[in-house]
Amino acid sequence: MRDHRKLRAFEMADEVAVLVYQVTAGFPKEELYGLTSQLRRTAVSVPSNIVEGCARDSQADYLRLLHIAFGSLRELHYQLGLASRLGFLSSDSFTLIEPKVTETEKTLNGLIRALRDE
Repeated sequence: MRDHRKLRAFEMADEVAVLVYQVTAGFPKEELYGLTSQLRRTAVSVPSNIVEGCARDSQADYLRLLHIAFGSLRELHYQLGLASRLGFLSSDSFTLIEPKVTETEKTLNGLIRALRDE
């Protein structure tokens, strides 16, 4: 079993999830079950899938769950942009979180490529 806590991709994804909770705290109440909930679920699914992948025995399962985590990161990227365009997310918050999401995508993609090339 792999230790997810030793992965930089996990640390970054966890940081992004915490940030998403922080930046969505001020979203309109009517979005609680809409975009707020969707952003939070998507953000939490990224580190969760990394953790689940690390717990799998096979390399194929591990890679599959890392791919799912990467897809969730891309989904999160879109949702943050949408929240910004709708005026729910301040430009300061977007400027804070967007580069972190991009860097996490790059790091996770690098891990996926490295494992695929083994």
